[in-house]
Amino acid sequence: MKISHIEHLGIAVKSIEEALPYYEKILGLTCYNIETVADQKVRTAFLKCGDTKIELLEPTDETSTIAKFIENRGTGVHHLAFAVEDGVANALSEAENAGIRLIDKAPRKGAESLNIAFLHPKSTMGVLTELCEK
Repeated sequence: MKISHIEHLGIAVKSIEEALPYYEKILGLTCYNIETVADQKVRTAFLKCGDTKIELLEPTDETSTIAKFIENRGTGVHHLAFAVEDGVANALSEAENAGIRLIDKAPRKGAESLNIAFLHPKSTMGVLTELCEK
């Protein structure tokens, strides 16, 4: 798989409104997009830090994976997302052929209209890994 850059760092938060002042007023970053991804039961806020984005993830339902993550581990870093140049489907195939456990068997739509898929942290040194393409 060909990774071009870190696409974003996903951070689980209980409330985007409560988290934004830290990122904007203390760190000096600017939120440029807030959207809801209904099928993932999550609301996202994006901030730019150089060429990398930070994605704040707020659960919109207590059954969402983000709500479960916060319940089990608390708020904080949730995942690391990489942009792949050869397409998410190809990257998934390569990962699976290398013995990596997949969460998503096929790409799906994520925030900012990206095609995304996740690799299971039990196969990725404990880091939930997202693959992304425009």
